[in-house]
Amino acid sequence: MHASNLKAAPDEWDQHWSATAHVNALNPAQVYRRKLIFEALGLATAVGPVRLLELGSGSGEFARDVRRRRPDAEIVGLDLSSVGVELSQRNVPGARFFQQDFTQPMKLDDGYRNWATHAVCSEVLEHIDDPVAVLRNIRPFLAPGCRLVITVPGGPMSAFDRHIGHRRHFTPALVEGLLRDADLRVADVRGAGFPFFNIYRLAVVARGKKLIEDAADKNDATLPRSARVAMRIFSWLFAMNTSKARLGWQLVGVGTRP
Repeated sequence: MHASNLKAAPDEWDQHWSATAHVNALNPAQVYRRKLIFEALGLATAVGPVRLLELGSGSGEFARDVRRRRPDAEIVGLDLSSVGVELSQRNVPGARFFQQDFTQPMKLDDGYRNWATHAVCSEVLEHIDDPVAVLRNIRPFLAPGCRLVITVPGGPMSAFDRHIGHRRHFTPALVEGLLRDADLRVADVRGAGFPFFNIYRLAVVARGKKLIEDAADKNDATLPRSARVAMRIFSWLFAMNTSKARLGWQLVGVGTRP
């Protein structure tokens, strides 16, 4: 995206995915978040064709999970980073991935208009000055009745959040407003993850700039032992989080296109 809209320029996002994709995949918050999204989308019980549009496909972890659980799903992923697109295509060869600036009108073929039965925009909108415009940009590619799930962070911002370009964190009321302003019907807004996701986020805040150093050019074998132990512990604890409340700092919003 343009520098005026995102703190990180496209080449910086390429560097981010090149350096941290392996560590990102180990993050228990990512695994927990993908579980929440899959449940909110209702893919396990969806009847008929599933055509998923993912905005901010990263290195393809969520698309890979969807393919495992719904092998019949058609998947299109969009990401600003060309490195992210390459990683995603490698990780999920049966899906299609395209490089896209979300703040601009979508450059997808007209065949994708009114295409998506399900859509995801996870951990993207906190990076953008005008998140409503992004949701409006993708709206023409959502089929009537399409179920869109967005996730954004709540709670305090950490040094690592600022490092990767977070502009703001959200509240449930702000998430509801985003969906309505994008002309979507609000189906659900929740603050998931109380209490252990909140505790995890406080640990990230307390870690400060050291977390930036830990994430750079490291893999599971070279991460500090304390970080690896903490990841395992939180992976267990997250199973006890509440997923339907307003106190958790992992915010999940569900909207449908009329």
